[in-house]
Amino acid sequence: MTIQLGQTAPDFEADTSQGRIRFHDWAGSSWVVLFSHPKDFTPVCTTELGETARLKPEFDRRNTKAIGLSVDTLDNHARWDADIAETQGSAVNFPMISDPDRKVSDLYGMVHPEADPSVTVRTVFVIDPNKKVRLMLVYPPSTGRNFQEVLRVIDSLQLTDSQKVATPVNWQPGERAIIVPSVSDEQARERFPQGWDAQKPYLRWVDVKAPS
Repeated sequence: MTIQLGQTAPDFEADTSQGRIRFHDWAGSSWVVLFSHPKDFTPVCTTELGETARLKPEFDRRNTKAIGLSVDTLDNHARWDADIAETQGSAVNFPMISDPDRKVSDLYGMVHPEADPSVTVRTVFVIDPNKKVRLMLVYPPSTGRNFQEVLRVIDSLQLTDSQKVATPVNWQPGERAIIVPSVSDEQARERFPQGWDAQKPYLRWVDVKAPS
C-alpha cells in the first residue's frame, strides 16, 4: 500500500510492549509519531529509541504520542528495552508494536520491494488528531533520524493549522512566518492587525505566536 500526505492513516490492531491496541483508539485526540525499525538489537535504532524516550516531555508538550514498530516479537522488545536503558540512559516509555507477520508494515508500505523482505525500512509518519498523515520520512539504514527535525515539523504544522501562514526555510519556533497567498491583504489586515512586512506581493512576513 502507498501512503500519501493528507490520507487517513490506516487503522489496525496490534500487540505492543504496552498491551494490545487499536491504533485510532490509542491515538485519540493526540498527534502521533509512528516510526519503524528494521529489527531489534540494531545499533542506530538503539540510539533513536533512547532519544525518543528522553524527548517524551517535548512530545507531551505538543500533545503528541510516539509509537515504534519492528518485525520482532514482544520478548525481543523486552530484552532490547533493557539494552536501550543501559546504553542510552533512558528507558523506553512508549509502546513498541510487534509486527512479526508484517501486517502493519505492509499496510503502511514499510517493506520495500528492493530491500531485505525480512525487515522494514526506517520510516517516520506524523499523523494529526484527525488521523491524517501530515509527514513521511524514509531514512537509509546507516543514518540516524533527526528527532529535533520531527519536533520542528510538528511545531510548524500546529502553527500553520491554527493560523493562515506557512513557515520558511530553516524556520524555528518564535521566528517569522509567511502569510499564505490564498489570504488577501484585506483578509490579512483582519487576521494580523499587528501588520506585516511585504518584500513582494506574494512574500509577506508576519510575527505570529505559536498555539498554546
